[in-house]
Amino acid sequence: MEKVLITNNVTKYFYEPEKFQVLKDISLAVNRGEFLSLVGKSGCGKSTLMYVLSTMDTDYEGELEIAGVRLTGKAQNELAPFRNMHIGFVFQFHYLLPEFTVLQNVMIPALKRGQVSRAETEERAYEKLKILGVEEQALKRSSKLSGGQQQRVAIARALINNPDIIMCDEPTGNLDSYNSQVVFDIFHQLTHTHKQTIIAVTHDEEFARKSDRVVEMSDGKIINGLHK
Repeated sequence: MEKVLITNNVTKYFYEPEKFQVLKDISLAVNRGEFLSLVGKSGCGKSTLMYVLSTMDTDYEGELEIAGVRLTGKAQNELAPFRNMHIGFVFQFHYLLPEFTVLQNVMIPALKRGQVSRAETEERAYEKLKILGVEEQALKRSSKLSGGQQQRVAIARALINNPDIIMCDEPTGNLDSYNSQVVFDIFHQLTHTHKQTIIAVTHDEEFARKSDRVVEMSDGKIINGLHK
């Protein structure tokens, strides 16, 4: 199977208040179209690993490759456009702009990229909103939507540039059980129908258990789930 993300011996230290090794020789491969959950107790290093995988944190030892591109050693002015093209982000909080419509919020990453016309971007945004079941909300201000609807719009925004990977940080952490299930079902559909790759940091045990692969961390190391 095609590997969309590969790390080799990723190691990271924090230096304040004193030197501390937070990631220890992380070697991980993620297949295209895989739905992977990253779990572990608070402080185990999973959020730090996510920052490294997402290229937001470049202060590490080891190697990171996404979509066949070696990213280790690249400067942020190179990584920022790479992220916009290849990585979509979904967070615990939706971070939608409340004064903008749903459609405008979804279009922002594509407009920033500037590769296609505004009309085509709008068409693509409607297509993503339809996949997420919220196309009828497109012209409403995002602040008028329910929490579950807002998170679905945030997922549509993450999809707009057809990224290689969607990276999620506690995507159901701010949702009730019904909407958590809705988000899980959407992720399952995206991976199994649309071959989208998803990596999610989560404390939600049920969410993790139902994903394709659970990678468990403890004390800065992967202790379970390196392989299916």
